[in-house]
Amino acid sequence: MLKVEHIGIAVKSLTDSVPLFEKLLNTECYKTEEVTGEKVNTAFFRQGETKIELLESTSEDGVIAKFVEKKGEGIHHIAFEVADIEAEMKRLQAEGFVLLNEQPKQGADNKLVCFLHPKHTNGVLIELCMER
Repeated sequence: MLKVEHIGIAVKSLTDSVPLFEKLLNTECYKTEEVTGEKVNTAFFRQGETKIELLESTSEDGVIAKFVEKKGEGIHHIAFEVADIEAEMKRLQAEGFVLLNEQPKQGADNKLVCFLHPKHTNGVLIELCMER
């Protein structure tokens, strides 16, 4: 069974966006975290089974800064929880999908992650994630 683990939203500023999403979702941000390898600060919200991750770039040359500059703030990726990330990466590669990283890497929220190239997923950046 496939489960949406979270939806990632690129924002210019967590300082501005966290209060907005706290009002919108009627819940407090439960966690913030810097992921230095990805050059992002993250903020997480949960309502029931649904999680939202806000992503703010920590660097002008970071992928989130480039995304916001090109497309503006908005949905950046959809993350799916998988039981075995390495097996799922192999399966998807065999199906013709292009992985943006060859090995799982450390992501936010104590997850191992891998991204699929959006050119092969109808323009949607897909993240696979697995609890460490």
